[in-house]
Amino acid sequence: MRRFKHKQSCKHRERGSFWRLRKRLFWQIYAVVVGSVILVSILVATTAFHLQEQHPNKRVPIFPFLVLSALVVSLGAYPISKRLTRRLEQLKQGVEALGEGKLDTRLPVQGCDEVAVLATSFNQSAERIQALLASQRQLLANASHELRSPLARMQMGLALLAEQNELETSNQVLSLRHDMNELNQLVEEILLASRLDTLEIPLTKQAVDLAGLLAEECARLGLEGEAEALQTEGDTRLLRRLIRNLLENAKRHGGEPIEAKLVAQGVNNILLTISDRGKGIPAEALAHVFEPFYRPAGHGEGQGGWGLGLSLVRQIATRHGGEVLCLNRDRGGTVFKVTLPRV
Repeated sequence: MRRFKHKQSCKHRERGSFWRLRKRLFWQIYAVVVGSVILVSILVATTAFHLQEQHPNKRVPIFPFLVLSALVVSLGAYPISKRLTRRLEQLKQGVEALGEGKLDTRLPVQGCDEVAVLATSFNQSAERIQALLASQRQLLANASHELRSPLARMQMGLALLAEQNELETSNQVLSLRHDMNELNQLVEEILLASRLDTLEIPLTKQAVDLAGLLAEECARLGLEGEAEALQTEGDTRLLRRLIRNLLENAKRHGGEPIEAKLVAQGVNNILLTISDRGKGIPAEALAHVFEPFYRPAGHGEGQGGWGLGLSLVRQIATRHGGEVLCLNRDRGGTVFKVTLPRV
């Protein structure tokens, strides 16, 4: 509340004398420099006059006076420079924090000079960005949530219709059920992506047995994997989703054999690799595979996938303090590498 009143007062004064307020910092520095020069000039002139009176035949030394002048100017300009650089450093830290996704970052507004005006503009921009993103996430979450009800009704109606007309195994019914399942999964992934994007919502963290999760997911898909007994700290459900999405992606788009390995990387990290021997991904598409709904050229919708699965993998890895990379293998195929902190 105190900062708000200060900003209101600053705005009021700015309307009355905009140019004087806008140049206040400039005039502070200018006044210090000019005042220091004038003070040194008076000091030098006075000292020289007294020395000339006392010793009319001696030459007045110039170098000591120059050193004294530099010292006085430096001492006079130091407080202004220190204050300016400290506030600019705070502004830099605020911009970096906002860029890292900390949307609640705000800067203290001190004074009514150019730096204060810039800090006020930064706070206003940060508030607008935070409000826009929050509104967008809320709209997306609400729309996804509302889609669940008609989807459930459609699935129920389709099941009743199939039973009444004995069309349980017809191709049309199976195709409709497949499409509904995909749509339902997409709605679930949109809701999860929206929650992961909201950094203000903390994760439920506990010790997670990654080797156990990998073994369970490999068994579910009929794949083989190798894993060391390693643990990380995080959300079990999300980490299971990360492993499942990578394995399903390799099985859907890659080629046999599919290899899953979990090993220690140094002392502090864990490396999860999911590799296949498929056609691989074009080099120009490697940087985009983790973008939502990205589909490489030549990959039609009928081939399935390429929605939010890999985007969720990156979000989950990032929220757990890790990272994920996608690389092409030498003799064909793709490898996904996920690095997570070890506990």
